[in-house]
Amino acid sequence: MELKIVHFYPDLMSLYGSYANVSVLRRYLEALDCTVTVQPVRPGEGADITGADFLFMGAGTERAQRFAAGDFAQYGPAVKSLAEEGCAMLFAGTAMELLGASVTTKDGDTFDGIGLAAFTTVQGKRRIVGDVYGATDLFPEAVVGFMNKCGQIRGVETPLLTGLSLGYGNEAEQGPEGFHWKNVFASELTGPLLVKNPRLLDVIAAAICARRSIPLPEERPSFPYAEAGYAITAEQLKLRAEAK
Repeated sequence: MELKIVHFYPDLMSLYGSYANVSVLRRYLEALDCTVTVQPVRPGEGADITGADFLFMGAGTERAQRFAAGDFAQYGPAVKSLAEEGCAMLFAGTAMELLGASVTTKDGDTFDGIGLAAFTTVQGKRRIVGDVYGATDLFPEAVVGFMNKCGQIRGVETPLLTGLSLGYGNEAEQGPEGFHWKNVFASELTGPLLVKNPRLLDVIAAAICARRSIPLPEERPSFPYAEAGYAITAEQLKLRAEAK
């Protein structure tokens, strides 16, 4: 089976090893005997993203984010149509904010997101930096990651993480974090998210395969380095959360 991954702005939105989300997902799908093509989308190209099986945009600085937003607007209708069809996608770090209705900068300027969801982001001068340990309804294991943001995301009705034992959520300390709707996954967590969280990788890969009617083996692909890294990180962050 041939699958297409669309990677928005790999040079512009690439903080915290964001590209590794695409790399590990590609390896996972290839382990399922799929042929995977990665289509990079760069500003000004006007790329055709129809037929995509997975969309990804990583984290960028607030300046890079605003520049990306101007180009990403042209893809809004196509992204929303793919989301409605059940196409899997991940928007990590500041890329998440571009899915909402608007982003207001720390200087008070406002620019539009693509309006996939109604939430809004207000960026401030204080940065929120630190590790995150939280829960999701998608699987019993905790989700771990790192956050470096300056925005409060308001009005998310369906968060990816239902609550945090450690870290800052969309609007508040230990509050819900991220956004999840159909097969759209979004979070301010970086690190990269799919390498740090093997179960989330399983979920997203399963969504891609289900849409294309690709059967999944009983024993899923596994990457020992990622499993070991997750186990250590989750244990240490759990201890820190319990000690608070």
